[in-house]
Amino acid sequence: MIDEQTLLAGVRNLDPEALGQAHDAYYSAIFRYIAFRVGNQQVAEDLTSEVFARLLSAVRDRSAPDNTLRGWLYRVATFVVADYHRQGYQVEHTTLNESIEANTADPVDAISNRQTLDELYQALGELTRDQQDVIALRFGYEMPIKDVAQTMGKSEGAVKQLQARAVAALSRMLSAGKVS
Repeated sequence: MIDEQTLLAGVRNLDPEALGQAHDAYYSAIFRYIAFRVGNQQVAEDLTSEVFARLLSAVRDRSAPDNTLRGWLYRVATFVVADYHRQGYQVEHTTLNESIEANTADPVDAISNRQTLDELYQALGELTRDQQDVIALRFGYEMPIKDVAQTMGKSEGAVKQLQARAVAALSRMLSAGKVS
């Protein structure tokens, strides 16, 4: 694969090959991030497509990313997810639940797994927006601390602290059963 700066230059010039490479390089990571935030595979696919449609629109309007395509795509994904939630849609977990149930032979285990997932999503919803973003980027998007810091405009230390506090809060909520 070519480096991101070369890819970004091609994308900014509307080079079809570069656009295809950008899609191939970042689609699955952006999809995972969005799926983590909305909890529904079909919705995540639609929203991920919207992110790439906005990339094309930005390139055509000459407002394409300047130096990091990956960070720009994440920011747009964050806006798309926020728009989705702002419009009053409910977070759905059926895809993840069905996946767990399909991999579980014992129906009792399947029910337990579903309850645990529901509790986890509820607990995630009680975190601050920054904590949710750090958890989503680190564990859903599998981004290194350095990249999370750059994407969020925070120091690496601040990201580490946000992550530690988020994980501790999740642990407290889940172990104490304090999920509303």
